[in-house]
Amino acid sequence: MNYIINAVKHFKTINRHKWEVLKNCFRVGLYSQGILHDLSKYSWIEFKTGIMYYQGDKSPNTEERLKTGVSEAWLHHKGRNKHHFEYWCDYDLDKKGTMIGCRMPYRYVAEMFCDRVAAAKVYKGKDYHDGVAWEYFEPTKDTTLLHPDTKKELIELLMMLKDEGEEKAFTYLKEEIKRRKREHDHF
Repeated sequence: MNYIINAVKHFKTINRHKWEVLKNCFRVGLYSQGILHDLSKYSWIEFKTGIMYYQGDKSPNTEERLKTGVSEAWLHHKGRNKHHFEYWCDYDLDKKGTMIGCRMPYRYVAEMFCDRVAAAKVYKGKDYHDGVAWEYFEPTKDTTLLHPDTKKELIELLMMLKDEGEEKAFTYLKEEIKRRKREHDHF
């Protein structure tokens, strides 16, 4: 395994992903989130996984999980990045010992959408189409770790992208962010 080549390729993948997220976030007015998005990917615990398990067409975290049974990079990443619904998990007060998803502030739902579109573009390359982000999400949509309101908001955006295209989805998202900021509606 050539670790130097993997390191360079992984670094390029991270940068390409960050650039796509930055463009998406700027498109909807989330400037600081676009700039700060996924900075933890440059930390050693996350970056070394990218070197060791680089695939090019999917997350190295998946390969790490398959090989070792757990992805330390993912555990680190999701605990530091509020645009992942897994960050917003806590104990259910009604059912002892059960974890549930808590509602995400909408600005992080918006960043999650921007992230998913960017990841779909980076990993699918020339085979990207507006339904890819939905296709990646659909198998996991019934998890109890995703709050019902957050799930509804994300599905609305992903389906709009899939059915009506990128321009419509991002225009809607920009206006929804503005509306929620004005109304302080769980923003």
